[in-house]
Amino acid sequence: MYYRWNMSQPPFPFGFGSGDASGGGNNFNMNNLGAMFTQFGQMLQQAQAEGPLPWSTVMQVARQGLGTDPVVSDAERRAVQAAMELADTWLDPVVTFPVTDSSVQVWSRTEWLVETADVWKLIVTPIAVTMSERMSSMMPDSGDMESLQEQLPDQLKEMLPGGITPEMMSMLAPMLSMVNQLGATAFAYQLGQALAALAKEVVSSTDVGIPLAAAGTRALIPRNISEFAEGLGVDPRDITLFFALRESAHQRLFDHVPWLRPRLLSAIEEYARYMDVNMNSLSEQFTGIDMTNPEAIQEIMASGVLEPEDTAEQRTAIARLETLLALIEGWVDDSVTEAVGDRLSSLPQLRETMGRRRATGGPAELTFSTLVGMQLRPRSFREAHTVFAAVRSRKGIEARDALWAHPDLLPTAEDLEDPLGFVEATTASFDMSDFEPHDPDTRESEPEH
Repeated sequence: MYYRWNMSQPPFPFGFGSGDASGGGNNFNMNNLGAMFTQFGQMLQQAQAEGPLPWSTVMQVARQGLGTDPVVSDAERRAVQAAMELADTWLDPVVTFPVTDSSVQVWSRTEWLVETADVWKLIVTPIAVTMSERMSSMMPDSGDMESLQEQLPDQLKEMLPGGITPEMMSMLAPMLSMVNQLGATAFAYQLGQALAALAKEVVSSTDVGIPLAAAGTRALIPRNISEFAEGLGVDPRDITLFFALRESAHQRLFDHVPWLRPRLLSAIEEYARYMDVNMNSLSEQFTGIDMTNPEAIQEIMASGVLEPEDTAEQRTAIARLETLLALIEGWVDDSVTEAVGDRLSSLPQLRETMGRRRATGGPAELTFSTLVGMQLRPRSFREAHTVFAAVRSRKGIEARDALWAHPDLLPTAEDLEDPLGFVEATTASFDMSDFEPHDPDTRESEPEH
């Protein structure tokens, strides 16, 4: 849905148009016009230079949101390294994807933010571009003085009985240009806030289900693991090992299934392609705001003023992404459960805690729902786990892992409605000779979809 620019209901998104020119109950004060341009211009100047996604603003807001962030200690680094080595030993017999020459990292929250920034930028840029286009579509043509005059609020018309003069147009033109950056700046604030919140929750580089670190990198965040452990009554070493197993399983899957990473990203790009934004919400938030008050503007920017509109195409993209995330999580959970066996008495409790975290909305849902309205609870996780566990039980780990040889072999969202039916049909004619061994050096292009 596209919105026509309407300067009377509400007026400018800057909050102009109520009260009188003297300042009594009026946020548009001609005496403050220069100060408003200066304050607001400084905030948007950098956004204008950076385009639809002002990444420097994103990182600045995120860093501020993190607050004090202690560096990782040597003891924490040694504990993670030891946990990763043991995780590899346990996973080797139960996963056909071998460990690759990966780098084991131990991150602070700030390091997670920095190290995952490139992938986040890749993910959210298509969304930012779409929002910028929607913002531009609601702008009046600064060259059409007659049309712009007609859209002025009545009180501004009274203040400008001679209409918009060339001098006034010279003032309005840069303002209209800045408004084009308003959506980009608002989105940057929301993204920065969301990344800061995520940095305080995620325990690994793959905790959101999407590989955020560079290929071949495994990473844990000890501070967040410690906070996750609070109140569980579980040995901290068991919890670190549990997350090391999950991280290593994730990375083996992404390293050996070359089509998976690009397909996840393409699902997000598809969502962005069809998204629309409720610009009425943005205008309403800015009605009555004092634009000479940077703190008030920043509060609005960080409050989630951009509301995506739900479309059929978006729902399709979300379903596709949700199914992929459920399949990834189901395979990882089955692999980790098999790797642990009966060696960790705390495993049932840890899996149950992860299940509650999933059901109430984990990091992935928090991020995407905040940014673009995606509700990413992998509701089909249990069904996906059933598929992989049942195939493994009937045909072995080779057959389970062979399902990742091509996306057409995996269950669809409809298949997950009857997971055992899918398993029955798949394993009945399952011939391992049909599948090539997984080769980490083999790279395929993203399949058509």
